[in-house]
Amino acid sequence: MTPLIRAHTALALLAIDPLLGGLVVRARAGAVRDAVMAAVPEHTRLHPAMSHEALDGGIDVAATLNAGMLTQTRGLLARDGVFVLAMAERSEPYLAARLAATLDLQQGQTVIALDEGIEDEGLPPALSDRLAFRADLNDCALADIADRPNWPTPAPLARVSVPDDVVDELALLAVRLGITSLRAVGFALRATKAHAALNGRLESVSDDIATAVALVFAHRATQLPADQEEAQEAPDSTPPPETPEGPPAPQESLPQDLLLEAVLANLPPDLLAKLHGTGADRSATGSGSGQKKIGNRRGRPLPARDGGNRQGRVDLIATLRAAIPWQTLRRRDAPHHAGPIIRHSDLRYKRYVDHSDRLLIFAVDASGSAALARMGEAKGAIELLLAEAYARRDHVALISFRGQDAEVLLEPTRSLVQTKRKLADLPGGGATPLAAGLMAAQNMAAQARRKGLTPTVITLTDGRANMALDGTADRGQATIDAQTVARALRAARVDSIVIDTGKRPEPSLSKVADLLGGSYIALPRADARSVAGVVASTLEI
Repeated sequence: MTPLIRAHTALALLAIDPLLGGLVVRARAGAVRDAVMAAVPEHTRLHPAMSHEALDGGIDVAATLNAGMLTQTRGLLARDGVFVLAMAERSEPYLAARLAATLDLQQGQTVIALDEGIEDEGLPPALSDRLAFRADLNDCALADIADRPNWPTPAPLARVSVPDDVVDELALLAVRLGITSLRAVGFALRATKAHAALNGRLESVSDDIATAVALVFAHRATQLPADQEEAQEAPDSTPPPETPEGPPAPQESLPQDLLLEAVLANLPPDLLAKLHGTGADRSATGSGSGQKKIGNRRGRPLPARDGGNRQGRVDLIATLRAAIPWQTLRRRDAPHHAGPIIRHSDLRYKRYVDHSDRLLIFAVDASGSAALARMGEAKGAIELLLAEAYARRDHVALISFRGQDAEVLLEPTRSLVQTKRKLADLPGGGATPLAAGLMAAQNMAAQARRKGLTPTVITLTDGRANMALDGTADRGQATIDAQTVARALRAARVDSIVIDTGKRPEPSLSKVADLLGGSYIALPRADARSVAGVVASTLEI
């Protein structure tokens, strides 16, 4: 079953049985996704940034004040039919919880979640668990777009029957595949009946069950089933139990192996590697948009809150909504008061959420005879980190310091191609102007802050600073200058990591790390992978 056929089949089954919840379409915006969405009937579009008033409705302040009586608006989730959620991977917990609660009411609504995430980004588990189907269209090309499948006139779903042992077989298969959600078995049973009805049958057959488990179980599988060949090879010496005389009961056991093959054939392409431990074992910890910061000045609006932040700006509309239901009672105590009566407990304050992208600034010591080795380590580490930076929407920059000054070799970027091109030929040799390297990193960090980035300076050096900021070869002054710049970086609240690549740990470099307020890591003979691993573990990325 190709991904496009999988998506079209899922949409057809949802049209027959809306209680299947919905479909996750994982694909970037383009012609392939548009071809699938063309089959979606009239729908209501949702966005992850919608406010709770738009979703659930609330008090219409203007109409209430004009009419003198409570007037409420109707939220989008009160509508029937199909909801299409764009950028579903960015859904806030509130939106995911409200959609999940709406589907739990089983009033016929379905959700088509458009997942545009990359790598580990995905829907919140509370929502994805309530959507029966999933289709990954990322590997589909324009040439793969074909006409929609033609099905006969559907049979009435209420009249479709299934064999008595289907539920037991589905539950057994779910256990073998490591599926812990009880909804999966229910979805598979409903999909079996819906697929039979889709093909005009009043009784489910093996093809209906195989299609259902392929659509429902494949993307939920967390393990490969244990091999039972050994158990089959060992003969069972236990005599069969005595049965009463009479004709034997008909056996209608389902083809468990065929169902298992249907699931394995539709597993995601990277799942087998992950199950065997060769894939990345990472858990999604966020949207990948950088550090989340909640404040009261800028960003995407959040629902207003009372109490807490008394220095924030008052949300007038939310304050009026909180005060309006109490106006009748309050006017009894103040009948001559003009206008709405607002009390301190009614005040609501504005809140915003903002995501600050992270910038990893590598300041690399390119001095001395070991420069080529150190630059090679930095190059490999940056390429390894940059391979994951795009998924987290992070940026990487490279500063090389040698001789009397520091040079910016790579401006903040997320382009792996540009990085490899700039790192192809790196200069080396000369003195060690550590203070100049830290100052260049400080300047870049300040620029990044003004652009909304969150900088982190990662310094790779052996710590033997011997070039002062004024260009003189004075080891003592060079150490003092490096410590002065380190204090300035710490005062600017820039996170730092110092990696000592010398043959032995350098005490002066450890002191610089302390002045920076960052982590000091002695890593002699470090290779690219160890540097990238240390940076990733220290930053917890």
